[in-house]
Amino acid sequence: MRVAVIKGRHWAALAVAVVGLVSLGACSSSSGSSGSASDGRIVALGAENEYADVISQIGGQYVNVTAIMSDPNTDPHTFEASPSISKTVAAASLVVQNGVGYDSFMGTIEKASPNSARKVIDVQHLRNLPDSTPNPHLWYDPATMPVVAKQIAADLSALQPDHASYFQQNAATFVGSLKAWTDALAAFSARYPHTPVAVTEPVADYMLKAAGTDNVTPFSLETAIMNGTDPAPQDISAQMALLSGKRVKVFLYNQQVTDDVTTKFLAAARAAHIPVVGVYETMPSDGYHYQKWMVAEVNALEKAVAQGVSTEKL
Repeated sequence: MRVAVIKGRHWAALAVAVVGLVSLGACSSSSGSSGSASDGRIVALGAENEYADVISQIGGQYVNVTAIMSDPNTDPHTFEASPSISKTVAAASLVVQNGVGYDSFMGTIEKASPNSARKVIDVQHLRNLPDSTPNPHLWYDPATMPVVAKQIAADLSALQPDHASYFQQNAATFVGSLKAWTDALAAFSARYPHTPVAVTEPVADYMLKAAGTDNVTPFSLETAIMNGTDPAPQDISAQMALLSGKRVKVFLYNQQVTDDVTTKFLAAARAAHIPVVGVYETMPSDGYHYQKWMVAEVNALEKAVAQGVSTEKL
């Protein structure tokens, strides 16, 4: 259930769930304000584990990476900063955060924990997106991670110039590996053009657009659910009509954030035998890297359309 959400995806200081820090590198090491682990690796941090994973893939053996948001079974809108998180941010030489108000707590911690060695990649700013960008889930946009990867490689190279070629090669390998995802999106769009879909939130909207689907859910409904406000009754009625009337081929819902309204939609989709696909805000932890996660979501979408198979959890 949604516990505490502030409009615009600003994380609440009064939220009640604390998401634990998870190390993504090799064995974690102690670090000081220099931004280097005791073994000389660069201390890096991803506000969301999908960004931490990309840092890890590019930095490899030369980074010690931590993620703040990492539990796919937890509502990521509920967050409370802890002293350990502040200490981790203070020690990091490289931080990647989403922006667009999604993880605004990071800026607060960074200002309170100054570190002259720290490089901060704000994905919103990297992509030159305005604060008014309506959908903050930038990691579902195929245009996002290639530029993030290149900037990570550049910043790591500046921090450890002797390993610059290693970072640049890993970034090139990572960007090349995204072709499996973009090819899957293009193939879906060609096979099933303008497939009508319904959603609960704009979590995967960038991906759905890239896949050539027609998202027929009222966007005002999506944003209300995303921001934890009451959707307009007419939007709820319109969504229920889409589902009960079987006017969509797939129903996608945010698997991590549910409430009475989304549960009602999920039940209606099941009753109408519309295949359901669960989407995530943080990367599933069971054997996934970012690119494998994205391909899995497209595969789930295709199985729903081609075979009528639901994938409610990856």
